[in-house]
Order: sequence, then structure tokens, then C-alpha cells
Amino acid sequence: MKANRTLDCLGLYCPMPIIKTAEMIKEMNVGHVLEIVADDPGIEEDMPSWCKMTGHEYLGQDIDGDEFHVFVKKVK
Repeated sequence: MKANRTLDCLGLYCPMPIIKTAEMIKEMNVGHVLEIVADDPGIEEDMPSWCKMTGHEYLGQDIDGDEFHVFVKKVK
């Protein structure tokens, strides 16, 4: 999936990937996609929940070894 920006959260654990995602998505334009790269398996549940709470669109994830590549589209 093509992302407009990538956020490196490797080595960060809950809640930091969510906090950093919230900060970066504020700086992005509506309709743009953010890729979050993390190695905390908690992101698999945390990111869809965060998207549901905030109204952003969870686009899914890819797993590459120990890395999770999660995609979020800014909606508002």
C-alpha cells in the first residue's frame, strides 16, 4: 500500500505508537495515508480501536517478520 508518510515506532510499546500516530496524523492532510511501522504486537488491536474512537479509517496491516506495517487514512 502506498503511504504519504511513514512513522517509525520500532522499539516503542503501548501507548507510544498510538500517541505518536495521533501527533503525526494532526500534521497530515485529509485523505492522506500514514504507515506506522511497529514491533509491539499490541498495535494489532490498539490501532483499529483508536481509529474507531477518532473517526480515522483503518486500512489494514502487513506483517514482515517481527514488524507490523499498519495503515491509517486521515478522514477529518
